[in-house]
Amino acid sequence: MVEYDELENRMILKLVYYGPAMSGKTTNLLQLHDILDQDNRGELTVLDTKNDRTLFFDLLPFFLIAPSGLKIKLKVFTVPGQVQHDATRKAVLQRADGVAFIADSQLTEETNNFESFKNLEQNLDFVGLDIEKIPLVVQFNKRDLQNIIPETDVTDAWEPTGIPVFMSSALLGKGVLDTFRRLLELTYEHVDRRYMLWDKHGLDKSKFVHQLTMRSDNEPLHEGI
Repeated sequence: MVEYDELENRMILKLVYYGPAMSGKTTNLLQLHDILDQDNRGELTVLDTKNDRTLFFDLLPFFLIAPSGLKIKLKVFTVPGQVQHDATRKAVLQRADGVAFIADSQLTEETNNFESFKNLEQNLDFVGLDIEKIPLVVQFNKRDLQNIIPETDVTDAWEPTGIPVFMSSALLGKGVLDTFRRLLELTYEHVDRRYMLWDKHGLDKSKFVHQLTMRSDNEPLHEGI
């Protein structure tokens, strides 16, 4: 559902971080905002309720220009995980070009993870998107806590799906960039098939990902930074 204006030579891509309440969606964006090159990203907009949970969404825009002059703006949103905000989740998912599902690794949250992923599938269908076709990655967050789902159990459950899965502690900055980078790669591949980012605009996947994951000293980002 790419927004592409050929006359203006600009494109807007939209990524959505989805998942149950308090799974770490906002923390992922805060980490990205803190470490990525300020020249390539906009400000982070956060709308909170009185209890500090995200009510509507977080918006973190990134910018890059292809060799052809094509201006690409990448918007990254999170959605509220609380059940009562389902209408907002549907609204944010509209025209999404990629999704990162942020699961909570705590054993007590297995049911919430399942219900949230089921809700994602239903809401994608509601807005006319196919979960089998949209770029999608899964992150199991909060790996720094006790009483978490064993990694082998996560692998056994998700490996057959073919969906990339990452282990993370967003609070500590671990796994955040790997998740984001893989979602960018999948999104590039999806968009390139239709809009020929390489053939028409000279923008290959490595450059696309590289420009969107630069820190202020122009060095590529690595996990743990």
